[in-house]
Amino acid sequence: MCAMRLDRFIESQLSYSARKVRDLFVRRSILLNGVAVAEGRGRISEFCRVEVEGKVLQARTPLYLMLHKPLACVSATRDEKNQTVLDLIDHSEKENLHLAGRLDFNTTGLLLLTNDGKWSRKLTQPQQKIPKTYLVQTKDEITAEYIRVFAEGIYFGFEDLTTLPAELIIISPRSAQLTIYEGRYHQIKRMFGFFNNEVVGLHRLSMGNIHLDNQLAAGAYRYLTQAEIASV
Repeated sequence: MCAMRLDRFIESQLSYSARKVRDLFVRRSILLNGVAVAEGRGRISEFCRVEVEGKVLQARTPLYLMLHKPLACVSATRDEKNQTVLDLIDHSEKENLHLAGRLDFNTTGLLLLTNDGKWSRKLTQPQQKIPKTYLVQTKDEITAEYIRVFAEGIYFGFEDLTTLPAELIIISPRSAQLTIYEGRYHQIKRMFGFFNNEVVGLHRLSMGNIHLDNQLAAGAYRYLTQAEIASV
């Protein structure tokens, strides 16, 4: 919900006239976050608690969840054929959640869900350049040449753009840690595809300063800490 004036919100929710709403303010019959208010020109957010004559019109609580996404699970809120990440959440308000950065069907790891659109936009908008780190496993060997090429950027002809510099750390002949600062379509697979090297395993470790909790089993979730929320 976009921020709107308190009086306009009440008018729309109760189908009251502007005059009737003004009278409610005069009588101090409207509470905003538990406090009686005398006028309604101020704007409210989707998480403000609004009560009119004892009736609660809005009392949404912001939710921020970390999920360890398992294999073969769809990063969507609904799917007719497959299990979705929302199916893994046990919360009465889960239908209001959305994904802050999706993962492919067979990609595992850190997935963030929230009902706070402003927060998720800060995390996912390209101009923010939030680092995202992955563990990558490949079919063929990864050489030092990959480090240089990824750091320089790879040209994607379909979009007519060059990827931002990415940081690659080789862990073993066929596994590496990769940090990217954008989220192009199948970006990591296409980057390794530049070397005709197939990605056979992809696992997201972190987004910004939020790291996948090592205690979370695949399919499990937990609420973010205040420090994690504030880090975005």
